[in-house]
Order: sequence, then C-alpha cells, then structure tokens
Amino acid sequence: MAVVDYIQELVDSARKAQAVFAACSQEQVDAAVRAIGKAVYDNGEALARLAVDETKMGRYEDKVLKNKGKSMAVWNHLKDKKSVGIIGYVEDKGLVEVAKPMGVVGAIMPVTNPTMTPMHNSMIALKGGNAIIVAPHPAGKKSGAATVDAMRGGLKEIGMPEDLVQCVDVEAGDAIAASGALMSLADVVVATGGPGMVKAAYSAGKPAFGVGPGNMQCLVDMDADIKDAVPKIIKGRTYDNGVLCTCEQTVICPESRFDEIIAEFEKNGAYYVREKDDVDKLRETLFPEGKLNKKAVGLAATALAEMAGLAAPEGTVVLVAKAEGSGSKDTFSKEKLFPVLAAYTYQTWEEAVSIAVDNLELEGKGHSTVVHSFTKENIEYAGTRLPVSRLLVNGIGSLGVGGAYTNGFAPTGTLGCGSWGNNSISENLDYKHLINVSRIGYTNPNAHIPTPDEIWG
Repeated sequence: MAVVDYIQELVDSARKAQAVFAACSQEQVDAAVRAIGKAVYDNGEALARLAVDETKMGRYEDKVLKNKGKSMAVWNHLKDKKSVGIIGYVEDKGLVEVAKPMGVVGAIMPVTNPTMTPMHNSMIALKGGNAIIVAPHPAGKKSGAATVDAMRGGLKEIGMPEDLVQCVDVEAGDAIAASGALMSLADVVVATGGPGMVKAAYSAGKPAFGVGPGNMQCLVDMDADIKDAVPKIIKGRTYDNGVLCTCEQTVICPESRFDEIIAEFEKNGAYYVREKDDVDKLRETLFPEGKLNKKAVGLAATALAEMAGLAAPEGTVVLVAKAEGSGSKDTFSKEKLFPVLAAYTYQTWEEAVSIAVDNLELEGKGHSTVVHSFTKENIEYAGTRLPVSRLLVNGIGSLGVGGAYTNGFAPTGTLGCGSWGNNSISENLDYKHLINVSRIGYTNPNAHIPTPDEIWG
C-alpha cells in the first residue's frame, strides 16, 4: 500500500472515532484524558526502559520521572478546565464562548522524547474533543508505538474508541513521506522536532504549532543563594543526560563570586576543565568543525570526558568549561545536548544579560532563560530585554519551564518560541490551542454610542 493511502486510512479511522467523541459530555471527555494519562503513568518504567534501550539517549531514571511526573502534572492541570460546549460567559460584553474540536491532530514526535511527548500531545488533543495520530521518529519508533498502545488500552478499558489515538507504523525510509502525508491530511499539526520538520509543518497548508531550538541561558545574580542555585543548575543540566531543549546550557556568573561558584559546582559532582588545552580538546570533541557531534548526544559526563581524553574523576555528573566569549566567539555558546555547561563571567548585570542575548542570537532565540536572583529590578530588567518566551526565577530549567507545580507555566512537552523561533505561539502548547471557539454575541439595544468628540476628545 502506498504511504499516502495508508495515512489516509488512519485519518479516516480517526475521523470516525472523533465523530463519536464529539458527542461526549465534558465528564466523558475528561475520563478519556485521564485514562490515557494514567495508562502512561502505570507503564512509566517499561516505557522508559524501552526508550533508553532504543534511542541510546538519556537516563532511565529521568525518563521514568518524565512519564510519571508529566502525566500527573498534565492531568492535574487539565481536569478542572472546561473544553466542551459552553466554556465561558463574558457578561460585560454580552458574549458566550463555545468550544468545538478541531478534528484530527497530526503530531510529529522527537527522538529525544519518544514517550512523554506523545502522551502530553494526546492528552491535550483529547481534552479538546479531538482525535490524534502520532508519527514517532524512526529512531524512537518502538517506544512511541508502545506509548500509543498503552493509551489505546486505557481508552478500551473505559469503552472509548481506541482510534482516538493512533500511531504511524512505517519503515524508516518512508518516515518523511508519511509525516508529510499526515501533515497535509490532518486538520491541525503539532511538530516537536528539528527546524526542518517544523518548517515543513508550517508549509503543509494546515494550522500548525511548532517549536524552536533550545539554548537555555542561566544567569546568576550577585545576591543569588549559591548553595541553592548550583544544585538546581546541575540538576537542570544533567536531567536525562541533557537531551532536552529545557536543560540549562550556560552559567553566567558575577566575576567576584566565580571561584566560589565553581567550588560549589565541584562539591556537587562537577568537573571544572581548567587548562586551556583541555578546554580546546573538549570543544573539538563535542563540536568538530563547529558542528554538534551527534555521537555525543545523551551521553553521561564521564563518557564525554573519556571521549575528549580528560581526567575527570569517577562520579562526575557534569563538565564545566569557561567559554572564550559569548555568541559566535565560541561554539560552547550553542545548545549542547549533553551534560556540559559553558561558564561566563560579568562585571555588571547589564553585561550578564548582554551575554545571554548574544548566545540566544546565535541559537535558541525565543526559548527560555533561568535567573537566580532576589532583586526584582534585575529580574524584570532581564525579562524585558531577553528575547525569550519564558523566564524562570530561582527554579530548575529542565523541570520548570515545561510547567511545574511550583510555577504558572502550563505543563507541556511542546514549548512555543514565538516569531523568534518561527513559531505561531510564544507559550507552552496547551489544550486551548487545539480547540476552536465560537462566540455568541448578544445585541445590547441600550448600549451607549459615543460621539466623535467623546472618542477623539
């Protein structure tokens, strides 16, 4: 069967299931959302093991946390939201808001998150009354399919159509054609992957939501609590061996506290690469000829050190190297999909923000930044000048900007980066982006019609 015909069959099955689902009440829709989230939670360990074994990326323990923690956070976020029928009254404007499904969501998955992202996208798609078809990355095909199978099992248990969630199953050589067909046949596209795939999604002629590249900057203010900040930065940098776009990439420090900060890093399992020759060896290993070494992606710090010929002690969890300059002056300013931090020093807060801007202009513009500070003026200075969609204060980037109980960001696996990242949204993808809203507008015969003088004054 031709790839296009196969995808058309999936879409046809999704439309049949979605037609049934569209007649369901809010309670029934929420039951379906809960069922698929709980199914991934219950199978979190097995799916994590499959993902690590298949992709050879990341850490099993962290993938378990992603499967279980994110499913809980997403359901907790969604369970009390209205998404079916009348969802709101705007009394002062005489408006009634009515939610309606978009239809069939085509979702392109990344190899770095082959289990959590399908789960999140499916939960928010079903929350809006939609069906979803998941297209896993060829290198994460088995774990993606297993995740979908678990969710279909959850739907079957509560008597919901299993074809509300489906998985594309094609040979690796047909994956690009299958993704292209899915993007053209679905009603709306969610693309979580590289720039090429995101560009293709926006060119498919359908509403699309994509993501931009990450390059999480981390600024440490003069008043930061170093003993609190450093373990958080390490946790953020090392989470899932650094494959996430939300992982901290830099540590931008006040020069007067740099030695203190590095000492705290070393107390917490970091290896600071001091000698220039060693820094050069690490740079060339991770960025040969200035390009990311794909063989290093998702490896542990000790494995990276061994690749570069560095004498990092056993138990090292992250490598820290001081960059020679910001932005294009050093390839360490780029996104690093492994547990390596680039360190910078500054004299003034304005300089710290400028370093972050330089790095973001090189890569990751529109994504996110973490600030460790207790000075409101400095936090807001960074917030108004950095070209990012999210600025997290005193948190862990990898666990925070994608939504957490401790902040107001929506729990997500897909982070929009606005026009900076060539994306249509500058916030975390949520169920509200996957519904159409009709508005009933009542005429107010007693409304005051202002005169030209009243308007123009």
